[in-house]
Amino acid sequence: MTVLPIHYFPLADVGFAFRESNLAGQLIVLILLVGSVFAWTIMVSKVRELNRAGRLTDLFMHQYRKESHPLNLFLRQKRFAGSPVYEIYEKACLGVAAENDRLSRAGSLFAAEEAASLRLTTTQIEGIRNLAERNVADQALLLENNMGYLATAVSTAPFLGLLGTVWGVMDSFGGMARTGAPTLAAVAPGISGALLTTVVGLLVALPSAIGYNWITNRIRTLCVQMDNFAQEFSADIQRNFGAE
Repeated sequence: MTVLPIHYFPLADVGFAFRESNLAGQLIVLILLVGSVFAWTIMVSKVRELNRAGRLTDLFMHQYRKESHPLNLFLRQKRFAGSPVYEIYEKACLGVAAENDRLSRAGSLFAAEEAASLRLTTTQIEGIRNLAERNVADQALLLENNMGYLATAVSTAPFLGLLGTVWGVMDSFGGMARTGAPTLAAVAPGISGALLTTVVGLLVALPSAIGYNWITNRIRTLCVQMDNFAQEFSADIQRNFGAE
């Protein structure tokens, strides 16, 4: 079996390029590596959070649409913590309870008989609808938490890598001019080190861009579900509690 010399292995080439980089290039590579760890941490945590939110939201919506009364899940204290749609539902139910002195905000004293006889004015129903819509906006902001950092990694990493490359090439040609040795052997190591920053920048940006697009699409889907539920719940409240 033929054994390849060590310089044929990519990791050896990367190590060589890093050693040949100037101080600015090495610093940029380290910054990009730290940024990559940070970006991957955000992506992994967001994917887990959104997968759980989506699963619980589907379960909540299935249970909600099986009920004959919009407040039944709240009255029975059926919780779906982690679902942004459920959070909107819970806050809206508390808003319904707050509209009548007989109903307790704790939920456990919110009797089904009282709920069945409750009647709300048009102004009260509009207030509950506005409350649900405000909570949609609040939940959307929570879902988008830390996405700005990931967007920064996507847009900044290639330019930071390019900065290191341009700086390294400039340094290499400047050194060649000072030494008066215009040969490929004199400039090639510096060029190799300079190009390393662009490679690392792209390796950081490409996975971050894929993750950002997937996460953004998932957040958009949940936001649509939240908007649709707020309208559905408001219509159910109007139908069950509207004064005739």
